Amino acid sequence: MTTATVSLQQQADYRFEIRFGENIPGLIADEPAPLGKGAGPSPAQLLCASVGNCLSDSLLFALRKFKQTPEPLRCEVTAEVGRNPEGRLRILGMHATITLGVAAGALEHLDRALAQFEEFCTVTQSVRQAVPVRVTVVDADGQTLHDKT
Repeated sequence: MTTATVSLQQQADYRFEIRFGENIPGLIADEPAPLGKGAGPSPAQLLCASVGNCLSDSLLFALRKFKQTPEPLRCEVTAEVGRNPEGRLRILGMHATITLGVAAGALEHLDRALAQFEEFCTVTQSVRQAVPVRVTVVDADGQTLHDKT
């Protein structure tokens, strides 16, 4: 088993510096107005970044196992923030869209990689235990190759 640790230090109000360890630059996070000043990404945006980064890494890993080069990948993640039945703000759902840097026809074994990459995504599979996450993959020509909730 391994661990992942970050440390947060309050700077002012809702603005925190997040430290990831030696030799990794820190990051300022902040709530948007009216609570904070929006001086950095919000916690919801950081969660989106974590899901998108892990999914992109997982797809890249799956394709590279077959010696394929889909680069450059892009990923956009949207979180729907709303009220739960108790009236508390929650992330109600997420949608990640990964765009390959090449056309689907340029990649061999793409169907096999698409069938398995989500299972390797530690963050998304963990988040999915509480929040629905839809994942779409499109190629450089805009063709939808994968769309799964």
